[in-house]
Amino acid sequence: MSVTNVIGIAARELRAQTQARVVVRGDEDYIPTRRIWNEAVQDQPALIVVCKAAADVQAALRIAREYRLPLSVRGGGHDWAGRALRHDGLVIDLSHMKQVSADVDASVATIQGGATAAEVTSAVAPYGLVAATGSCGTVGIVGLTLGGGYGPLMPRYGLASDNLLSAEVVLADGRLVACDERENTELFWALRGGGGNFGVVTSIRVRLHPVREVLAGMICFPISEAESVLRGYAEVIASAPEELSVSPAMVSRPDGSLVIDLAAMWSGESGQGEPWMARLKRLGTPLMEQVSRITYRDWLGMFDSRIQPGRHCAAQSRWLAGFTPENIASLVAGMQQLTSPFSGIILHHFRGAATRVPLGATVFGLRKEHFMLEIVAIWEPSAEDDGVAHQQWARDISQNLAPYALPGGYPNMLGPEEHEQAALGFGDNLSRLQRAKRLFDPENVFSSTISLPLPQTGAEQQNRVHD
Repeated sequence: MSVTNVIGIAARELRAQTQARVVVRGDEDYIPTRRIWNEAVQDQPALIVVCKAAADVQAALRIAREYRLPLSVRGGGHDWAGRALRHDGLVIDLSHMKQVSADVDASVATIQGGATAAEVTSAVAPYGLVAATGSCGTVGIVGLTLGGGYGPLMPRYGLASDNLLSAEVVLADGRLVACDERENTELFWALRGGGGNFGVVTSIRVRLHPVREVLAGMICFPISEAESVLRGYAEVIASAPEELSVSPAMVSRPDGSLVIDLAAMWSGESGQGEPWMARLKRLGTPLMEQVSRITYRDWLGMFDSRIQPGRHCAAQSRWLAGFTPENIASLVAGMQQLTSPFSGIILHHFRGAATRVPLGATVFGLRKEHFMLEIVAIWEPSAEDDGVAHQQWARDISQNLAPYALPGGYPNMLGPEEHEQAALGFGDNLSRLQRAKRLFDPENVFSSTISLPLPQTGAEQQNRVHD
């Protein structure tokens, strides 16, 4: 039977068995349905199943396995590495499963698999509550949470995965199961940092926290002051409460000048954050400062303009224990080779509550204070620009930082080819995570997700000897 016939039969069966919208390559709505944030990803799935309920997910998984179609899962669609799309495969698309409900008395939100940070934040804000999110509103909450989830509330409330209370998961064998600290505990452990390697997570329950407004904004300094600003920041933050969150970033201004921004947020009591903001402003000679009391949703929205859909993207990631003259010089030198005004280097400070979670309690492999670097190359697509220079810019910075970096890196920000960094990123949790993979997905159905190096079987090792 030809591939075209297989896809046609699979599509007909799905339309008959589910409520989902089934889109085949070549359909009029294929291009907008396939679109993800990073348009540099060229993979063209054969079939996209836009699910409405967990039963649709189960049916799509069954069809993919029956007809041996490569499988991928799309959540919120903010996917830089292309994990959501498998060429000639079947996409389980959760992007229309966006329901968010709040149990205000329990301070818990139930979130479907396609909801974004902005949608979750908007749903719970009327109750004076927030969820632990990433740093912009367009990122899907479930994908962020499964991979760990750095964000501005991390010093006070931990990673997004630290706030996961339970999950509903469609396993590789098609079963829909629930997991938490009491039921299917090994699956629950594996989900908190192991990504989508174990099933399709159709909904999660997360802890909410009381934050109505934040004192937040941007303080911008010239790149020439980067070393003094970063060293001064380290001194300030050493005595700062966990209500203060600061994310430094090296970026380009509209006029082409290079700057270091401090994205600062105070989530504590009103009136107590101003002295800390004043100390940050005195770290150098600000070119611009814009700090005010705003909603958490507005804070997330401040960063959405930098990651507009439709551009092309490539990324690298490193972990740094702290700032030294050598690694700061390497960062500044890399920025001075900038190839696109949309690119930049973003630093997320892992501190506070996130460091107090025991290493083995979740998959996340580094619980010591550190900085996670996103080296993000973004460029406008054109016939004259194949993206090679921008990708090389990000790789060069990563390679130049390697001598100063901690082993491994944040799996959510590593590409599918970064196997060694990913393995080291899981640290002492890797072998247990690999056993969980063998238990819940022995055939590696969910291979289009964050990189999880699998131990070779005896047969695989023998085959390599004879290759």
